[in-house]
Amino acid sequence: MNNARRGMLGFITSGLATLTLVGGGTAAHAESISTPLKTLIPEGTPWLSLLNKSLEKTPRRRDFKSVPMILTRPEEWDDEALRLIFQYQGQHKQVFDNMILDGPWLNLMRNALNTQTWAFGHKDFLVVSGTHGPAHLALYDDYIWEKYQLSQLTQGKFKDNSFLKVPAAAQADPTQYEDITGVFSPLDNSIPVLQARGVVFLACHNAIFELATRLHKTEINPDHRSIPQLAAELTNHLIDGAVLTPGVMGTIPELGARGFYYAK
Repeated sequence: MNNARRGMLGFITSGLATLTLVGGGTAAHAESISTPLKTLIPEGTPWLSLLNKSLEKTPRRRDFKSVPMILTRPEEWDDEALRLIFQYQGQHKQVFDNMILDGPWLNLMRNALNTQTWAFGHKDFLVVSGTHGPAHLALYDDYIWEKYQLSQLTQGKFKDNSFLKVPAAAQADPTQYEDITGVFSPLDNSIPVLQARGVVFLACHNAIFELATRLHKTEINPDHRSIPQLAAELTNHLIDGAVLTPGVMGTIPELGARGFYYAK
C-alpha cells in the first residue's frame, strides 16, 4: 500500500480523533486547506465514537495479487470492519445508495447529518455510503486516477479526484453550526470532511471488477495485467477508511435487516 498517496487517514488518538490529509493537490473549490482536521463527531456520542475508533483499529487487506469475479470467502473483503457496521448499536442509522458521481450525493448525506444531529438531536446518527457505479471512482486514490486516466471516464467533468480535497470551509469554527459558509455548510462537501463526521464509505467489489474489465477492453493497462490482476490493484488503492464489501447492492439488504433506513 502506497500510503504517501492516499487521500485520507483515519482516527489516531484514544480520546479525540484527528484526520490528516496526505493526498496532495488543491481542493475542488478555489480555496483549499492542507492542515489537519479535527474530528467533527459531536460530544456525547458513545456509539458513533466507539465505531470510529474500532474501525480505525481494524486492518483492511490491501495486498491482493488477483481477485475473482465473485467473492465467496470473508478474507476477500473487509469482513471484520463490515461486521462492526452491522453490529452498530446506535438507534438511528441510514444507508445511502450512491452511484452518480456528479450528483448531489455528498450534499444529501451532509444534509441528513445536519437534520438528524441538530433538528432531532440524534447525535449518534450513523450515515453509510453504499458507493457503487460511477460514484465508485471517488474511492480510488490519486495514483489510480493518474495511472489509469480515470478522468477520461468522467467525460471531462473531473480532472482529478476532487472528492478527496478538503475545502477551506473545514477550518471554520465547528461550534458555529449555523454559519452558511462554515464547516456544516454546502461549501464543505468532501469525503474527508464527511469521514470526520463519522460517515463510512462502503466500497463495492463488483464496481471494481467492472472497472477492471472496462480498462482491460480499452487497453488502458500499462502493465498488461489480466482483469483479476487489475481488479486486485484497484482494490489495493481504495482510499483510507473505505470498507470493501463483496458487492454494495447485495450488502444494502444486510444493512436493512439490521435497522438501517434506505435512501437513494
